[in-house]
Amino acid sequence: MLKNILLGIAVVIVVFLIIVALQPDTFKITRSTSSKAPPAILFAQVNDFHRWTAWSPWEKLDPAMQRTYEGAPSGPGAIYRWNSVKNEVGQGAMTITDSRPGERVEIELEFLKPFAATNDVVFTFKPVGDETTITWTMSGKANFMGKAMGLFMNMDKLVGSDFEKGLVSLKAVAETAAR
Repeated sequence: MLKNILLGIAVVIVVFLIIVALQPDTFKITRSTSSKAPPAILFAQVNDFHRWTAWSPWEKLDPAMQRTYEGAPSGPGAIYRWNSVKNEVGQGAMTITDSRPGERVEIELEFLKPFAATNDVVFTFKPVGDETTITWTMSGKANFMGKAMGLFMNMDKLVGSDFEKGLVSLKAVAETAAR
């Protein structure tokens, strides 16, 4: 009897491991919105980490988090490090790796806590008539733990909802600055 129970547990574990291993090795989360602000004003908000406190959804989760800025004041080489006091947003760093004024900002996002991961983030700004379409994309590799978590949590909805909140705030800040 005990042998059959242990065999059954082993089979469930092996099936679970196979299912996790078959999940995609990469992920991509994208959200977009439109703003009346011109691309240059939106770009300036994203290209300078000092301005993120006004619109980033994670800044509001832990306003007391420790922040440091290194490298260039904005644009390529600018680095922003954070360490959450409340452990709401973990610990990590962002480095602007490329930026094209009024068009795009590329960022390397490195999480240290609660789990280690490195992802690519891209913001694009495209004029469409009298508005600007802002697109926020994060992509990266899914390790085994990420794949397993993905079976129980919809990361696109979870992180995507934060992107949506951030885009609403970014839009409001930029449109106010444009007036």
